[in-house]
Amino acid sequence: MVFRLLAVNIDGTLLQSNGRLDKSTKEAMEFVHQKGVHIALVTSRNFLSAKKVAKALKVNPMIVAHQGAYIGYPAEKPIFIKRISEEHTLEIVQFLEKANCQIKVVHEKFIIGNRVNLPENILGKAVMYMNEGNFYSSQYVDTVSEALEDNPVSPPKIDAIFESEKEQHDICKLLTELYPEIQAIQLPNRKVSIVPRGVSKWNGVLNLAEHLGVRKEEIVAIGDGQDDIEMIENCGVGVAMSNADPNVKRAAKWITRTNDEHGVSYMLKEFFRKQHPIEFLEKLNMLK
Repeated sequence: MVFRLLAVNIDGTLLQSNGRLDKSTKEAMEFVHQKGVHIALVTSRNFLSAKKVAKALKVNPMIVAHQGAYIGYPAEKPIFIKRISEEHTLEIVQFLEKANCQIKVVHEKFIIGNRVNLPENILGKAVMYMNEGNFYSSQYVDTVSEALEDNPVSPPKIDAIFESEKEQHDICKLLTELYPEIQAIQLPNRKVSIVPRGVSKWNGVLNLAEHLGVRKEEIVAIGDGQDDIEMIENCGVGVAMSNADPNVKRAAKWITRTNDEHGVSYMLKEFFRKQHPIEFLEKLNMLK
C-alpha cells in the first residue's frame, strides 16, 4: 500500500507540552512531504491559529480546523466550510449564558467571548486560551448574546468551558436534545466544542481526501485525543501518541512515543522510509 495523505493533530501530538514545535518534527514532516505525500494539520483550533503552526512547518500543509468545519490551504480560500446559522448561534449562546461558563463564538477570522470569572485552575489548563491574541482579533464583552443581536455571526464553532465535569456533561446532553442541527463534543479540561451536525475531524479529513483524489485506505492519521479516535480507527494506518488517552491507544494500529519524546518524528521516519516517492512510482506506472 502506498500512502498519499498524512493527517496530524496539533496539540498533544505535533507540538510538545510546552507548545513548541521540535526541529526533528519539522524535519520529519519535510521528509514525508518530499515523498510526495499530502500533509494536513487536523485540529479543534481556529483556522488562523492552525495557520501559525502550518507556517512554522514550511511544507505548506493543508488545514482541517474547527473540528473539521473548515478546510483549506494557509494562503487560499477554503475548500470547504460548514457553519452554525446566525439564529441557532444566538439561541445557543443565550442558553449557555444561563450557566456560569466561558463562551467563545469562534469565527475563522475573529472570536467573541464573554468576561467571566472562572477558577484559575480551569482557565490555566484550557488550550483554547493559549496565545489567541497573537492569531486573530478577540473581542470580550459582558454579554455575548447582546453583541450577536447587534452583529449576527454564523461561525463554524462555539466553545465553552464549565466549572465541573457534571455541568459539562449535562449541558452537552441538553444541547444535543434541543438542537438536532448541531453536535456538542466533550473535550478535556471541561471544554465543549459545538459544531454543525455531521462535522468531525474524520469527516473533515474525508472531505479533503475526496478533493485530493485519495482513498481512506491511503491515509495515515496521528492523534492523542478522544476526538481523534474516529480518524485513527477508520484510516489506513491510525497512530496514537504514548501520551494519548487509553481509548485512543486501543483504536490505533501503531503507538508511537510521547509528544515530548518526538513521537511524530520517530513514527514518520520509521514508517515512510521504505515508501518510494510517489512521483517515481507514477513514472513507473506502479500506482492504480
